[in-house]
Amino acid sequence: MPKWLRMPRWSPYLVGAGIGVLSWITFAIMGKALGTSTSFVRVAGAIEGTFAREHVENNEYFARTIVSTEEATRPIVDWQVALVVMLFVGALTASKLAGSTFTEHVPKLWHWRFGPSRPMRYAAAFLGGIILLFGARMAGGCTSGHAISGGLQFAVSSWLFIAAMFASGITVAFLMFGKEGRNHV
Repeated sequence: MPKWLRMPRWSPYLVGAGIGVLSWITFAIMGKALGTSTSFVRVAGAIEGTFAREHVENNEYFARTIVSTEEATRPIVDWQVALVVMLFVGALTASKLAGSTFTEHVPKLWHWRFGPSRPMRYAAAFLGGIILLFGARMAGGCTSGHAISGGLQFAVSSWLFIAAMFASGITVAFLMFGKEGRNHV
């Protein structure tokens, strides 16, 4: 097994190149861009369609996201759902290969600012995830769809998204942790 597969942290250049190659493959073979947030909507539509097919068929949002009404009543496991699952599997595999046993439930910076409460940290992470997914769906795509795939295609809207993403992330970090937060990372 190659030594680099056992490293606890991989080179960001190597990982970036891998994402680029994966993007080429998805464009070439499937004619699709990388993205993940739509898979959550499609799975939600499939689950909801099992119990309320009429609602899914008449919902404008689902109509734009789900390809056909037949999909509203059957589970959707397409390449995008597989990508989401494999992101988790890949991260787990990489941590096992590296022999990583480190688990940080409450990061040092969070502990300094908000205290050691795990439930509070988990609740904040969950709420952040909901806000992120809502924003991704409002924008018509997620970070991987806009920043990676759109950025690779030099789409102006994607480059504006990247700038806005970094600007808002830095602003929120300063609002949450202030300048002194950098001493607690």
